[in-house]
Amino acid sequence: MYKLLFDLLLKRLPAETAHHLAFRMIRSTCAVPGVGWILRRWLGPSDPVLRVRAFGLDLPGPLGLAAGFDKDALGVDALASLGFAYVEVGTITAQPQPGNPTPRMFRLPADQALINRMGFNNRGAASAADRLRRRQGRPTRVGVNIGKTKVVPESAAVADYATSARLLAEFADYLVVNVSSPNTPGLRDLQAVEHLRPLLVGVREALDAATARRVPLLVKIAPDLADADIDAVADLALELHLDGIIATNTTISREGLHTDPAEVQAAGAGGLSGAPLKARSLDVLRRLHARVGDRLVLVAAGGIENADDAWERIRSGATLLQAYTGFIYGGPFWPRRLHRELAQRVRAAGYASLTEAVGTSSHPHP
Repeated sequence: MYKLLFDLLLKRLPAETAHHLAFRMIRSTCAVPGVGWILRRWLGPSDPVLRVRAFGLDLPGPLGLAAGFDKDALGVDALASLGFAYVEVGTITAQPQPGNPTPRMFRLPADQALINRMGFNNRGAASAADRLRRRQGRPTRVGVNIGKTKVVPESAAVADYATSARLLAEFADYLVVNVSSPNTPGLRDLQAVEHLRPLLVGVREALDAATARRVPLLVKIAPDLADADIDAVADLALELHLDGIIATNTTISREGLHTDPAEVQAAGAGGLSGAPLKARSLDVLRRLHARVGDRLVLVAAGGIENADDAWERIRSGATLLQAYTGFIYGGPFWPRRLHRELAQRVRAAGYASLTEAVGTSSHPHP
């Protein structure tokens, strides 16, 4: 049914227009009294073998919606009703900004991929905080992803991130520092340890000053980092007692695509997400796990299309999973299907819980 809708309607619309239309339909459907509750009961992960504890949170499953879909915290609970165990909103910046000129999102169906150069379009941290405040008391666990306001110079980046952290701390079950989008000029330079250390220290201080509750802090890194830089970020995360790392954001690489090169070139610059990211994101995850073991929560993102991909990432060291492009191509029942099939793989491998399987590809189950 979704494939028919995608082929007949959504695929014929500009990608960003289709995104807004689909998101509006999800929110409108779940706004009908009782519908959200019914969908959550039907589509949400309920198999006890999938239960995960991370960041002090008890989650019904490992799969969450990655940042980028709900940039302004407009439909957190509606999206969770589709079967996600948690939802990450953003990327949110301290100041409102329109993002890059349109068109800025492109589909590559032959590769099950997207190219985007959105540029952190959002209504700002204060606006997102107001919306998150109004939904307090609801069950959905919410991660908040923050980035640098484009007009802010690198010299003021720490203060800019700290402002967002301060405004959003109260409403975040965890907070992510995004220094890895390719669509804000100079942003990826902040991944260098000499820039990243003061940034993460500043955000940690802002979170601690804003709320008595300790808000878990993560950093999201790019797949395009050299291996030595991945190791340096991992070591820094341990040194600063971060809670986790998300691996990975989108890539600027265009290698190995099946789409006509002219079509890829016409799409232009931006971050590539989806299936082509699969191998490198997995390599980064494995490298991180070899470096940090179970001392940090590793969140796998990038190229997760099915339960086999999800299972491979769990066994490679991921405690949690995130998806965006797989959801776009898979449709509204995709999270439920992935959770269900992942539970089957956990049991078939002889584990009593998914948590037992984390990182076991380097230590095989007896």
